[in-house]
Amino acid sequence: MNSTSARITTIVTSMLAAVLAGAPVMAQQQRVASIIDYGSRHHSVIDQGGMVAVQNAIAAEVGADILAAGGNAVDAAVAVGLTLAVTLPRAGNLGGGGFMLVYLADEDRTIAIDYRERAPGAASRDMFLKADGEPDNRASRFSYRSAGVPGTVAGMHHALTQYGSMSWREVLEPAIRVASRGMQVSLDLSQTLKRRRESLGRDPETLRTYYMAVGAPFEAGDTLRLMDLAWSLTALAIDGPDAFYRGVIAEKIVAAMQANDGLITLDDLDNYRITEREPVVGTYREATIVSMPPPSSGGVLLIQMLNVLEQFELGSFGYGSAKAVHLMAEAMRRAYADRSEHLGDPDYYTAPVDWLMSKAYSRKLAAEIDLRAARRSADIAPGVNAGYESPDTTHYAVVDAAGNVVANTYTLNFSYGSGITVPGTGILLNNEMDDFSAKPGSPNGYGLLGGEANAIEAGKRPLSSMTPTIVFRDGKPWIVTGSPGGSRIITTVLQVIVNVIDFEMSISDAVAAPRFHNQWFPDRLFMEPGFSPDTLAILDEMGHEIDARPRTMGSAQTILLEDGYQKGAADPRRPDALAIGPRSLGCRNAKVACAH
Repeated sequence: MNSTSARITTIVTSMLAAVLAGAPVMAQQQRVASIIDYGSRHHSVIDQGGMVAVQNAIAAEVGADILAAGGNAVDAAVAVGLTLAVTLPRAGNLGGGGFMLVYLADEDRTIAIDYRERAPGAASRDMFLKADGEPDNRASRFSYRSAGVPGTVAGMHHALTQYGSMSWREVLEPAIRVASRGMQVSLDLSQTLKRRRESLGRDPETLRTYYMAVGAPFEAGDTLRLMDLAWSLTALAIDGPDAFYRGVIAEKIVAAMQANDGLITLDDLDNYRITEREPVVGTYREATIVSMPPPSSGGVLLIQMLNVLEQFELGSFGYGSAKAVHLMAEAMRRAYADRSEHLGDPDYYTAPVDWLMSKAYSRKLAAEIDLRAARRSADIAPGVNAGYESPDTTHYAVVDAAGNVVANTYTLNFSYGSGITVPGTGILLNNEMDDFSAKPGSPNGYGLLGGEANAIEAGKRPLSSMTPTIVFRDGKPWIVTGSPGGSRIITTVLQVIVNVIDFEMSISDAVAAPRFHNQWFPDRLFMEPGFSPDTLAILDEMGHEIDARPRTMGSAQTILLEDGYQKGAADPRRPDALAIGPRSLGCRNAKVACAH
């Protein structure tokens, strides 16, 4: 251990001693109450002092506490993101990356922060091809080489220092407290660790960090302390992002890479930079859609699909009808075909974004749709320009009383990323290199096809499906949404928006309603439970190959702003999800009524 590392360790040890004196962190008890919306089958939580909607209750309460203490939406969003690295290890992260939309009310401006991972400098086009020329999926998904240079720490720090109001140490403190004191293991966390015991157990450090001493999984109600992660978080509190990109954490990451044939170097970490981009903007009926631009494919595809649907009186078809599902599935099919051909990192490839989102192109696509029969995906090619992300990604939404808004989606890619933990840090590594096209025309881990635009190249960011989105009405933020779900992220966001605008659902019903998905290839219509057997039968007759195996799609943590209130809808697909405001603490899962 060098002198710098020894200094950090000494300081960390003394800082942690204070927080270790406290009790393990558990979900907090009901404190204050809020007005509850009883106007729908599924109840949203209503507040006037702000709102957070998060997949994990402990992190949600951290965000609400930040708002209650006078922090703005960005302060709360960063604190939530850092806490999720502790409480939701399969998706929350320090070793991954993502995208954040920030709306500044006083400037009437939306910023897109791209903190997506980047390919290391030693990455090469054919690095994941075997001798026979076929992709080596294990290497691209479960090795040290599968990790892109992480962006989460840089992204969170940039958002806070540019648009927040609190200090970096202040927003890190809750995460340090939870990691060091320990947290009560939820049933959800216990079950995911049990399901992935075999794969996660292949890495000795992950086994040591996230399982008991004998390798047994934690049971619900046990206390999990993540002392190495607390060390990393405290190092970040002391030295800021330098600890991760140039200091003691960087040294541990690179040492692990060198010992395991990984690619990330100190230069890669030192050279990592976030990028602020212009959001993509479209219109749908009376609303304005603001979403993430490439290297996310989400915003472009979302706007393209909405442009197609705008050519039809979708609301008159009725939610859940075979006619509505068929039309939307056909719009999805065509958008994902274009994704495979035309989208990639804009710093390396000029994508025809304006054309893909144009009303003229969407009218052409709409004219190709037969409302009586499905078209085979093999008969649909990407358009010609005339001129799967992980289901354990996580998304959260934050709004403050002043009207500032954050929509953030970030990920490790697969659940728990590559399953590899950097020794001594508690940090799980992403496996985002699998989101590149290892071989054009070959599917990634989520069945998504890609081409030359998304080929591996040093420094490049892989194409993503993450779709943090803000919908505006009358010039003001109205719906704040997004989702995890791999390739299903974009279609999940699409359906939340359509459910509100076309089918006139409350925000809680719009989030809870059953979903479906078509991504061109594989040529199947995936449908959640809850659709009528009659609808399924008609869709089958129309030529759709239906996959109705029991599964859920996405986790659309969503907020609606209306009449001076913030309405939070926690997606019931995630058992620990919570929508909560500074005056509505204790209203769990948008289901429990709180009385003053």
